Amino acid sequence: MAIVVEHEKRKYEILDKALDIFMEEGYEDVTFQKIADRCGITRTTLYIYFKNKREIFLYSIKQLTDGIEESLLAVVNDSSLAVQERLKNVLNIILDKCEENSKLFTVTLTYLLQLKKTGKDPAIRVRRRILRLRHLLSTIIIDGIEKGEFREVNVHDANELLYSIIESSIFRLAVLNQKNITELRNSISLSIDGLLAKN
Repeated sequence: MAIVVEHEKRKYEILDKALDIFMEEGYEDVTFQKIADRCGITRTTLYIYFKNKREIFLYSIKQLTDGIEESLLAVVNDSSLAVQERLKNVLNIILDKCEENSKLFTVTLTYLLQLKKTGKDPAIRVRRRILRLRHLLSTIIIDGIEKGEFREVNVHDANELLYSIIESSIFRLAVLNQKNITELRNSISLSIDGLLAKN
């Protein structure tokens, strides 16, 4: 049992260190050997945990997004907050994480463009990662409507509006290299205000 725990712990440590390398050097410049060197292990040992660089990259992204999702779920399930506050907190956590990991989005964009060049559809990869996030947004919107805090709106359209703010923040941070996302925070507040039921 202890060996399994140690194996999983080592795997997470590799993913953390690999994510740092991907953010520092970009997807193309990272090699299996560089990851092994950063982790203080041999390439042969690294092969025990992962098949290739791509697998490490995808698992690194998953580990990061799983951690973010845990934070979001804690807010979504916090019944002490009004629905409006939960939605605002969720969106602001996402913006904070986008800001903290802006370089990672640049690396991810490069990876997705490489994927597209090989004839694969990058939208499939993106959809897999955002499906649960979009579900969380819809859950909060539906909860707000049912509790009378939000007006009757098309849930899909409201979700699309809020998600477009997230996409915009990623684009601004990763592609345009803008560091100030105050306008996006203001857009969140304005969008949530538009959902509120009139008293």
